[in-house]
Amino acid sequence: VQLQASGGGLVQPGGSLRLSCAASGRIFSINRMDWYRQAPGKQRELVAHITSGGSTNYADSVKGRFTISRDNAKNAMYLQMNSLKPEDTAVYYCNADVFSSGSWSSTWGKGTQVTVSS
Repeated sequence: VQLQASGGGLVQPGGSLRLSCAASGRIFSINRMDWYRQAPGKQRELVAHITSGGSTNYADSVKGRFTISRDNAKNAMYLQMNSLKPEDTAVYYCNADVFSSGSWSSTWGKGTQVTVSS
């Protein structure tokens, strides 16, 4: 099972980006899915969370600007990021609880770089 994050890039302050996370492999089910980020010199932090039923939670720093969503049929998750600020600059990672080969595992994807700068 693999998770692949994509969609990062360089954007000016106030701009928008949409990140995607695609799961592949022998997947039977995916439970909760999360977006994390890690800025240089800082700890990895939880940005947004979504349950299998679609309930969501956000870090206070991104509430009202970021929207997490998922497509269960495609085993995919998204993060729409609007009104981006320089402090949103970080490597963004996706993480999910995946049921495969008879067991659940917390699976991380490789990150995608988001840089907010003028």
